[in-house]
Amino acid sequence: MALTGNEGMKHFNHLFDEYSLLPKNYDEIFSTSKTIRNEAKFIVEYFNQFAPHEYEHLHSKAHSLFLEQGVTFGAPDEKNEKIFPFDLIPRVITAAEWKKIERGLIQRIKALNLFLIDIYHKQHILKSRVIPKEMILSASGYLPQLQNIIPQGKTHVHVAGIDIIRDEIGNYVILEDNLRVPSGVSYALTNRHTSQILLPQLMNAQSIYPIDEYPSQLSATLHSLTECQQNDLAVVLTPGPFNSAYYEHAYLAKAMNWPLVEGKDLYVRNNEVFMRTAKGSQRVKIIYRRIDDTFLDPTSLNPESLIGVPGLMQAYQAGNVLLANAPGTGVADDKAVFAYVPQMIKFYLDEDPILPQVETFLCAQKKELNHVLNNMDKLVVKMVDQSGGFGLLIGPQANKNQIDEFRKLLQSNPRKFIAQPLVEFSSSPTMCGGKMMPKRIDFRPYVLSGISHWIMPGGLSRVALAENSYVVNSCQGGGSKDTWIMKSRDEK
Repeated sequence: MALTGNEGMKHFNHLFDEYSLLPKNYDEIFSTSKTIRNEAKFIVEYFNQFAPHEYEHLHSKAHSLFLEQGVTFGAPDEKNEKIFPFDLIPRVITAAEWKKIERGLIQRIKALNLFLIDIYHKQHILKSRVIPKEMILSASGYLPQLQNIIPQGKTHVHVAGIDIIRDEIGNYVILEDNLRVPSGVSYALTNRHTSQILLPQLMNAQSIYPIDEYPSQLSATLHSLTECQQNDLAVVLTPGPFNSAYYEHAYLAKAMNWPLVEGKDLYVRNNEVFMRTAKGSQRVKIIYRRIDDTFLDPTSLNPESLIGVPGLMQAYQAGNVLLANAPGTGVADDKAVFAYVPQMIKFYLDEDPILPQVETFLCAQKKELNHVLNNMDKLVVKMVDQSGGFGLLIGPQANKNQIDEFRKLLQSNPRKFIAQPLVEFSSSPTMCGGKMMPKRIDFRPYVLSGISHWIMPGGLSRVALAENSYVVNSCQGGGSKDTWIMKSRDEK
């Protein structure tokens, strides 16, 4: 394919020689005229020195590094555990693009935090009929027992992972909010560490924002909301090593120098939380919990939970422990509630959204339900409380039987479903089967909220590796890339 880039640059007769663009996508490296995008020329110049087999050798080194570090997902047994797929071609975001993304994310998280405080207190937005009351009170993530409980620092969403895609013309558009127990940041940090080991010349020649301070920023963010004494502990609460994200739990606990604990390691006395140690009990003031709401406390939430801490919710309601993210945050994670975030921004901040979001049809509303039922072959239909790429139908890629099956599910309980147009994700060159191919990618930046906001200047760019796939989740065969946010010239 004839590509043009910097004058004098050698012909693309190696790694990108057979690379072709997807017909409707915004390619992150090449423009539709098959020229290199200005912000990506240094990427192509560097990797063009490799023949495909040479790149594959470098790629195998990355795989070995991940294997050595135990960078896995899924159940930790020989049958199911997998190395997290990683591609060395980075995803590049310019300084100007990043500034807009930062402003849009902070605006969004401010509004979502105000919404959660409101929903569990005065409910002004419901009384004003900006959002239908039944939409909120019927959400599976809404916990009525937390009504009038204000979390420390008036912050519900301490850690947010916001999924962003790039549409056909290159605009950044929000696809989904992940506010309950957002995952993946450890993979982003490991991706960067791997890039630094295998691509030192390329990275050293560029001005790229570092991301390695994320663990210290997370610790500082949570400590900023509570008063801890010298002997008080902050811990990471995990369901245990059989959880699919256990690698991340252990990674972050080690990076923050916090104990990694399971529910059995903690107990509650006089509405205070303690950790059992070899030197006796120690008070716990902060819990970064990687357990879903319903499993946190078998005495207050799910009596069948074997991984929670009895009495934890009483300690939380008494203001004696900070839980991040706060219980009840899942109501704002509901995909039907997602549709109302632009109205939240207007209601609480009196601002227009900086970042647009994907159009969303609410099946709970009769008119929109009829539209969805009549256009299921053109839409992506999602269950409102599912994640990981599960509980969805990609209409344009589904057969008649799959559509009919989903139609029955939708008609039986419309509130559990939303639908969105199939928006083209941007694509990026990715090595698959010894050939460089365009694969769809999304982007998950991480926002920390405490006394102030901090956004990791990078994030997890996930790749849909399967043929013609839109599903980027690792549990569905997706992979990832390092994300490089470039500094502006005056910051270099």
